[in-house]
Amino acid sequence: MAEHEESLDGWAARRDARRPDPGERRPAPLSERGRGAHVAPDTPRGVEEWDGQDWVPVSAAANYPAAAAETGVDAAARAERVPLPKFGCLPELPEPYRPTIPFHRP
Repeated sequence: MAEHEESLDGWAARRDARRPDPGERRPAPLSERGRGAHVAPDTPRGVEEWDGQDWVPVSAAANYPAAAAETGVDAAARAERVPLPKFGCLPELPEPYRPTIPFHRP
């Protein structure tokens, strides 16, 4: 097995570490405007719960702060589950393109 290849068990363990726990809740927008907390924070939001397979709607809230209070989990705890990439794992920067035939302006 090459150095850059990963076993299926290792991949599955990494995927499961990133997935939410069953019963975890998150606020969800009820409009098409966007998902972030900064996008229209005063509009109504839904609350979704992870059932182990999919996000299921559970309730609704008047605005984002009310929906976030109902979920009971801050975003920092959720972000800690996703590991950052290691430094140096990206490929080397390719050499810039240099034409093989010299070009001279007329």
